[in-house]
Amino acid sequence: MGEPPRSPTPNFYNILGIPKTATLTDICKAYKSLVMKWHPDKNLSKKSEAEAEAEFRSINEAYRVLSSRKREEEFLFVDEPKTPKNEGFASSPSILSRSASRRTPSPTPRSFSRSTSRVSTTPPPASRSPSGNTTPTTPSTPKEAVPPAPFLSKMMSRKSTSTPIIFSQSTARRKPPPIEKKLECTLEELCKGCVKKIKITREVISDTGLIIQEEEILKIKVKPGWKKGTKITFEGKGDERPGTLPADIIFMIDEKRHPMFKRQGDDLELGVEVPLIQALTGCTISVPLLGGEKMTLSLDDIIYPGYEKVIAGQGMPKSKEEGKRGDLRLNFLVEFPTELSDKHRLDVLSILSDCS
Repeated sequence: MGEPPRSPTPNFYNILGIPKTATLTDICKAYKSLVMKWHPDKNLSKKSEAEAEAEFRSINEAYRVLSSRKREEEFLFVDEPKTPKNEGFASSPSILSRSASRRTPSPTPRSFSRSTSRVSTTPPPASRSPSGNTTPTTPSTPKEAVPPAPFLSKMMSRKSTSTPIIFSQSTARRKPPPIEKKLECTLEELCKGCVKKIKITREVISDTGLIIQEEEILKIKVKPGWKKGTKITFEGKGDERPGTLPADIIFMIDEKRHPMFKRQGDDLELGVEVPLIQALTGCTISVPLLGGEKMTLSLDDIIYPGYEKVIAGQGMPKSKEEGKRGDLRLNFLVEFPTELSDKHRLDVLSILSDCS
């Protein structure tokens, strides 16, 4: 009786709807899209449950076969040469030496080097004739050759198939570039410090091999004095993909614009407007601070355009010097009157004529 007819091998590329030149990334994208469509719990195509389960199983099988095949094409790059079926080790020693040297890749696996070292390819020693002359011994015919040991013939027959050799260092999973995100903070938060809670949604590979979405809360402890551009890295918190490591997520500090203060390194700048009469005669002003407090400042100097007053220790904390802070720089703007009568002009002229 003949063998039963074999079922044709399914075209896995057609099942996933991708060309034969598709990469591993294309296979993963197609698999994810089809799983979301044909999953028995969702079944977006409005088909029966039995048809959806059958289609779901065929999609999983196609993904398993094609992904493993693509990984072999990328990482398994050393193949042993094929040996003709009629070429055996019961032939002459010269044929044995050529086949053994051709099968030995570099570097040579230990099991293969031990097996080939047991077969001697040294020709038999020359015999002496009764007359004393040395007569070279002719090699025996293939019929007189000694057959190899059973374990050697079995092992070499297994080696004759084209089997890829896997090198462990070549199968290391690659890591994609990190994902950068901005983390906006106010000057008050960067001055006193705070804790930021960020909710992220990422894709992970479940125990069943499906790609699912997972939510996670990341906590960032903002330290006093952190500047714009400070980076906080969470390793392996990116999306998971078959054959690769999850990417890192990097949060970069960004400062929100403040309505009153402007930061310059560890110092703060604040603009203050004073009328002309107070700028010339002196004044006492209330200066707001970043924390919400206020301080009283008396000025006896003449305030002119571009005048600056420095208040030490009222700036931003220094992150690398605990307990120390920068300065608060007050930039004064003199408010001039928009109108003067003729009498006022003469009075100002008579007062200031000696000061010019």
